[in-house]
Amino acid sequence: MTPLGGDVQGRVDALIRDLATGLAPAEETYLLAVLANRAASELHRVARAEASARKGADDWGNWAALQNAARTLVLQSSTCRDYAARVSSRPR
Repeated sequence: MTPLGGDVQGRVDALIRDLATGLAPAEETYLLAVLANRAASELHRVARAEASARKGADDWGNWAALQNAARTLVLQSSTCRDYAARVSSRPR
């Protein structure tokens, strides 16, 4: 695996712009909400696995805190996804 390096936020911003190019606002909001929810879910999965693996280690607390924050993000992004689905007239 290659290290991230460079301007990660700029690269992600460009990916998002590329995905959303040409979409109507309602479709764009749905795409962004789904993207946020899936990213939050992946973040939670990784943080949970690392927190479990590092239990008792010096850095366990940071991983556990990240896991908790990511769980909140999953819940909030699920709500955004559901409302974006309504806005874009998509069944959920």
